[in-house]
Amino acid sequence: MKDSESIIERAIKNEEEAYDFYMDLARRIGDKEAKDTLLFLAREEKGHKEYLLKYRQAGFAGPSRPVIDYKIAENLVKPDLQKDIQSKDVYLIAANRELNAHNFYKGLAELHPAGDIREMLLRMASEELKHKEKMEYLYANTAFTQTAGG
Repeated sequence: MKDSESIIERAIKNEEEAYDFYMDLARRIGDKEAKDTLLFLAREEKGHKEYLLKYRQAGFAGPSRPVIDYKIAENLVKPDLQKDIQSKDVYLIAANRELNAHNFYKGLAELHPAGDIREMLLRMASEELKHKEKMEYLYANTAFTQTAGG
């Protein structure tokens, strides 16, 4: 039981750090759409924390939906955080952060036998991959805008 408690505590801390990261990044960006996206991600991370707190009390996992992994974050260089950061770079930074979170939860899940803890960790990995999917979609549509000629 002690092991599962420490895993859940670490996961809660990760979600708090992600919330703080997105809120800080939102304060740095001038683009309203990118700022709104970062605030959305912050709310999602707060929701993950609430899920983990409920899981710690009641022990439930719930279903997750399939996710498309575009693998953009894995194949592009992560931009540096800078004062005048462009929207496309914000999305790529966020996609990389979500990839790291996904890998964190997936790695923890692989260390556990089948059961509630493993299912909870796989659900969290799936949630983070959903965020990565959204960020990569936004990145692709911002970095490679459609032109009038097609």
